[in-house]
Amino acid sequence: MRINLFTVSFIIIFYWQSLNASTNEALYNKYCSHCHHVDRIGSNAPALLPKKLKKISDQKLISMIKDGFVQTTMPKFDFLSDSELLQIVKYIKSPLNRSLKWTKKDITNSRVIFDDKKKPLKIKNIEQITSVVERDGGYIWIMENDKILTKFPLLNVHGGIKYTMDGESIYIPTRDGWVERYSLKNGQRVFKTRVCINLRNITLSKDDKFVMATCLLPKQIVILDAKTMIPFKIKKLEGKISALYRLYSKDKAIFTYRDRAKIGVIDTKTFDIKYTDINESIEDFFIDPFDEYMIATTRGGKILRVYELSSLKPVFEYDIEGMPHLFSATYWYKDGNFYFATPHLNKPYITIWKMYDWEFIKKIQTKGSGYFVKTHPNTPYLWIDNSSDRLTLVDKNNYKIKTITPVKHKKYIHTEFSGDGKYAYLSIYEHNGSIEVLDTQTFKKLASYAANIPVGKYNFINKNRIFYPKLFGREIFEEKCWGCHHEKSSAFGPSFSKIANTRSESEIYSYILAPSHEYKSRGYKRNLMPPFKLNNHELKSIVDYIKKYKGKE
Repeated sequence: MRINLFTVSFIIIFYWQSLNASTNEALYNKYCSHCHHVDRIGSNAPALLPKKLKKISDQKLISMIKDGFVQTTMPKFDFLSDSELLQIVKYIKSPLNRSLKWTKKDITNSRVIFDDKKKPLKIKNIEQITSVVERDGGYIWIMENDKILTKFPLLNVHGGIKYTMDGESIYIPTRDGWVERYSLKNGQRVFKTRVCINLRNITLSKDDKFVMATCLLPKQIVILDAKTMIPFKIKKLEGKISALYRLYSKDKAIFTYRDRAKIGVIDTKTFDIKYTDINESIEDFFIDPFDEYMIATTRGGKILRVYELSSLKPVFEYDIEGMPHLFSATYWYKDGNFYFATPHLNKPYITIWKMYDWEFIKKIQTKGSGYFVKTHPNTPYLWIDNSSDRLTLVDKNNYKIKTITPVKHKKYIHTEFSGDGKYAYLSIYEHNGSIEVLDTQTFKKLASYAANIPVGKYNFINKNRIFYPKLFGREIFEEKCWGCHHEKSSAFGPSFSKIANTRSESEIYSYILAPSHEYKSRGYKRNLMPPFKLNNHELKSIVDYIKKYKGKE
């Protein structure tokens, strides 16, 4: 049998490519698979997915592997030749050996049980606890007021820490699919479970019994038992999820897709999902503090739209340039109205909106594109970053602007406040950065802690939407009540602590709504309390604030 020259050449090339591919894989398995997994889906280091790596040049990847990352556990591989480094790069850019699946069995087998023997944290007030993500340092900090109580390691964390309502635990997601439970009560790491390869965000069920993790790879929602971190159920998804947020008033959670025009509602008792078709896919959204509306933006970022949650129908929309970064929106109360402010990605301004009457109020220039705007009842300002070393402060009453520089020539991002609003935590977003703790009234620096790319900070009160009516209630108290009532001591009228400890919630509502009819039932000879024409949101807020003082007389 005669074999022509073309056939021989083909066999030689095929054999050489196969041999070369085998060598590439062998180099990867020898030096990389321990941290990045034999299937390149990551284990204690990020997944190496061709779709993401193709955007990086071969030479850049060679340099990254050769030089390592000082801020992580990845060592230098400068002992490898350029040829060997290129072979590894070719391999990690090649198609994966198997389809990207992460099954219930994979999730179960990934579970890690920690055996920490640390002493319990001496937490004085859970409302003052703030969790800090030191991203490139690979640590989570637990702070109270201006002190660090503890630090513990966790790699590839970007943000999105969630608290249980009893303040006993936090749940921390990583981008490469891990969710860790940390016990604030006992001051120790408890469990860690890998729910997927690429994770979007997490939330908890209303009763805190389940953790729900949204996954981009593979596309699914993984429900874990919150105590044991063992998988309970997996719900396959139809597209690329934007985010999932729980409702505090109902056993439901809301999610949207980036690539499908649908809103999903998941029953957090049965975990059944119901979909509602909408006009456009939603890239980013938040739920209002009273669980009544979803404020959303499209993928193109040219429309802000409000959906009523009871019907999932739009009730307001407004054309706006620059995609609103709604995840980092902030809210406040002033003069009988509720407002929110949001930055806009790649635009040098924030916008201010009235809620519930739904109205665009104002665009405020910030001289730089930022990511976060934050406020608290204890500060008269909106605190805004703008991709520089400047902190922009916008007065909530007259919108006048002033700036301060937390650390000269170092980039500042993201303010978080303590529960009482007395402390402000600022991230100095540098490898030789820091967490700066300021007094919110005087701007005096109270503490500075070195940190390697610190990012998100999560206070127990400010990161749980259920507490926002109570925060609004403080602002309503200062506007309408302080002349006759004090929080803990008697003034012209009874203290809030006395009211909270002697009256039921319905009695408090009734007295505020109709004091001229209710005063006799409380044993008063006459009524001196004026009628307050409060809307439902104001009424709930002030009652929540009064109830805060139950047991504190």
